[in-house]
Amino acid sequence: MNRRAIRAMMRKDLRQVTQNKLVWMPMVIVPALLQVVIPLGIVLIPTFLPAEAMDPQELAGLLRALPGRLKEMLQNLEGVQQWVYLSANYMFAPLFLVVPLMVSSILAADSFAGEKERKTLESLLYTPVSDEELFLAKVLGAFLPALVISVASFLVYALAVNTVGYRIMGRIFFPAPTWWPMVFWLGPGVSLSGLGATVLLSSKVSTFMQAQQGGGLLVLPIVALMIGQLSGAFYLGPWLVFVLGTLAWLIGLWLIWVGAKTFSRSEIIARI
Repeated sequence: MNRRAIRAMMRKDLRQVTQNKLVWMPMVIVPALLQVVIPLGIVLIPTFLPAEAMDPQELAGLLRALPGRLKEMLQNLEGVQQWVYLSANYMFAPLFLVVPLMVSSILAADSFAGEKERKTLESLLYTPVSDEELFLAKVLGAFLPALVISVASFLVYALAVNTVGYRIMGRIFFPAPTWWPMVFWLGPGVSLSGLGATVLLSSKVSTFMQAQQGGGLLVLPIVALMIGQLSGAFYLGPWLVFVLGTLAWLIGLWLIWVGAKTFSRSEIIARI
């Protein structure tokens, strides 16, 4: 495997990303919205409403799904504190998964479809590397930035909610144990699955927007996770997050294996 060529193609892709506002602006705006604006709004709600309005019993579904140890801990908190703790740590936790999925999908959508729009695809396809190496370079070029941005988003989220919520909680209360496997296992797995599917799609469509719109459908399982947790159908504890992460990794690795085996530059050249 020509690792030097793979690294060179990855560096080229990263330079193109920084030069294309259509690609990098959503990777800044969406994490800022999901990890700063929304969390701060959630934590600040109790400061604008009377204490009796923040009744955690309104979250009855989620409370029923919580394990006994967590319920006991919540009993030692006041109503407003219960609301802040649950909302920051559990209610909207699945929203975090949107960040690695979104970043990897945008970068993967730009992998081949973006090359077509920039009229650079033909020269890329004639690069003296194998089809598998070219496909792998595109996958890694999207996966590594997605990891960096998702971890950075987690750190920003932790800083935001702990800073604003400290006055209410009187201590640092985030993250709960669930977040560690979510950030460092499930998040990368979701990212890998998303980019595996989107790189395949990007090699088939003609424009970046088509590839991005197709990849947008991948957010539906995350929406289902959020609805399921809020309704009390299940609780995203550390073990469930680990199992889901393992499933996501298996799907992602399978998609990349299929993509590397089926990717053919000759077919793409024939469509140019």
